[in-house]
Amino acid sequence: MKIWGYWATLGWAVLAFLASQIIGFGALFLLRAGAWNSLLDTPYDGVLVTLFVVISNPITIGVIMLAVWFARANQADYLALNWPQARYVTTGIVCLVGLIALCDALLYLSGRTLVTSFQLQSYTTAAAKGWLLPMAFGAIIVAPAGEEIMFRGFLFRGWARSDRSAWPAIIVISLLWAALHVQYDWTGIVQIFVIGLFLGWMRWRSGSTLLTFVLHALFNLEGTLETVAQVHFFAK
Repeated sequence: MKIWGYWATLGWAVLAFLASQIIGFGALFLLRAGAWNSLLDTPYDGVLVTLFVVISNPITIGVIMLAVWFARANQADYLALNWPQARYVTTGIVCLVGLIALCDALLYLSGRTLVTSFQLQSYTTAAAKGWLLPMAFGAIIVAPAGEEIMFRGFLFRGWARSDRSAWPAIIVISLLWAALHVQYDWTGIVQIFVIGLFLGWMRWRSGSTLLTFVLHALFNLEGTLETVAQVHFFAK
C-alpha cells in the first residue's frame, strides 16, 4: 500500500493537531462562553477538560482517516487496527504493571506526589458537577483512541519503515507525545515519555495499534484510580 513520506506524514499530523485544537477550543468558547473567567481559579475544570477531550480527539481521528483515504489505503491496515497475538497482550500488561510500579516507587522515594494538581482539580470539579462518568469515558477511552491513532498508528506507519528506523521513530514519536502533555510538570512529562517508548516498542513488536490503545487505556485507568484513592482515602 502507499505510505505517506516522512514530511507528508508530519504535515498531516500537524494538520490533525491544529484542526482538533482550533475546533475543540472554538466549541468550548461557544458552549461555555460565560465560564471563561473561572479558568483563572480552576484552569483544569473537569467539565471543560472533558468537553475538549471528547470534541478534539474525534477531529484528530477524522483528519488522520482522511489522510489514509487520500493514500487510497485500507484504514485498518494502514493504522494497524488489528487484534494482536495473545502473547503480546500478556507481555504488554505485565510490562505496563511493572513500569507503573517502578515510576510510582521513584516518585514516592523522591518525595513527590503520585497524583498531580491537574488530576486532582479536574476530578474534584467534575465530581462537584456530576461529570465523573463522562470525564472517565473521555480520559480512559476517547483520549487514548485519538492519541494512539495519531502517534502509534499514523506517525509510526509513516516513520518506522524498517527495523533499522523503528527505534529512531519510536523515540521521536514519544518525544512529540510527551511534549503535548503540558498539563504535567517535568516529572510527569518524563513518565509520559517513558510510557511512550514502551507503547512504541509494543506497537513495533506486535504490529497492533489496538494493543497500544488497550495499554494506554489501562494506564489512564490506573491514574484515575490513583486520583480516586487520593481524594477519598488519603486527602489531608
